Amino acid sequence: MFEVEKIRAEFPILEQRVYGKPLVYLDNGATAQKPRCVIECVARLYREENANIHRGVHYLSERCTALYEEARGVVAEALGTTDSGEVIFTAGATAALNTVAYSFSERFLADGDNVVVTEMEHHSNIVPWQMMCERKGASLRVIPFDDEGNLVLEDLERLVDGNTKVVAVTQASNTLGTRPNLRPIIDRAHAVGAVVVVDGCQGFVHGGVDVKELDCDFYAFSSHKLYGPNGVGVLYGKREWLEQMPPFLGGGDMVRKVTFEKTTYADVPLKFEAGTANYIDAIGLAEAIKFLRELNGDEVLAHERALLDYATEELSKIEGLRIYGSAEDKCSIVSFNVEGVHNFDLGSVLDRSGVAIRTGAHCADPVMAHYGVQGMARASFALYNTMAEVDALVAAVRKAIRMLR
Repeated sequence: MFEVEKIRAEFPILEQRVYGKPLVYLDNGATAQKPRCVIECVARLYREENANIHRGVHYLSERCTALYEEARGVVAEALGTTDSGEVIFTAGATAALNTVAYSFSERFLADGDNVVVTEMEHHSNIVPWQMMCERKGASLRVIPFDDEGNLVLEDLERLVDGNTKVVAVTQASNTLGTRPNLRPIIDRAHAVGAVVVVDGCQGFVHGGVDVKELDCDFYAFSSHKLYGPNGVGVLYGKREWLEQMPPFLGGGDMVRKVTFEKTTYADVPLKFEAGTANYIDAIGLAEAIKFLRELNGDEVLAHERALLDYATEELSKIEGLRIYGSAEDKCSIVSFNVEGVHNFDLGSVLDRSGVAIRTGAHCADPVMAHYGVQGMARASFALYNTMAEVDALVAAVRKAIRMLR
């Protein structure tokens, strides 16, 4: 049996009360809470081992450098690559996706080419590609989804053609929860010589990934959605591409030799890690991965699926409530609206009941446009949530409806 109460005890923030009510934290799709081991790891590093990495010959610098590179190895193993040089630490998934958009496009995207994204992408996997298409004279194409939240792949061969250089797709939608079947997309992209960039922010925490088995060319995720520290993320890239791409940022630690005539760059991954890295939080991310490794991944997924199914069933009983996204393969995200109730007002009333959800467009304006709404309420479940918290959510929604109508 999945021991959720034992796991909850590892997350100090869940012990607090909000407005006199027990905190029911259901905004995990935005930021997950941190286990005690991560909090203590980061605190210990600042207290005992903090020094700039890769630059000093003194004990603290060498110690922190070793821990940072060990963290890179932990992340590489979690991603399924044996080459830790394919792991680049960034400021988050947004920074990772911007890095690959700029660096790959700078070298390989040209006038007349196209980039393909999906209609369900987070803005971070749309806007950087739009920017580079405008800069390079390329066009942006979109794979649509149906009202159930499934990608429509009937026109895949038309959309992904000989002029396609990049296909950017989410592993799991942050709004609909859909986990699209990436196999036909990746196979088609590679058949025409295009690279595939996967946004793994939701997918990595809800099921993980093996990048070698998936055979994507790039993969991005953020630490703070994976129970790790905020302000750090990861870009995985196949070495063959990383070595050909120019660096995104210039500065310290990404160079081999600087002269006024010419600068030569460091080898990957340092070529893409300009400046002082967020080494403390990168080490904290590795600690979060180690924490998750101690759990049974199948049991975690089964628990999250049970939460999703129960929440979907109970919310569906509420008159006038519509759930968006009913794909068969979903991660534990439920987005919904209630007829006659604004999602902001709903979220505010739920907050007074101690229930924290997300409201608004979720950085997914095209998804909102698809359904003809301005925003949605979103409950996103994590491994520490309980069935009782689902009951609290449903009761709070019913109470809010009575108040707001």
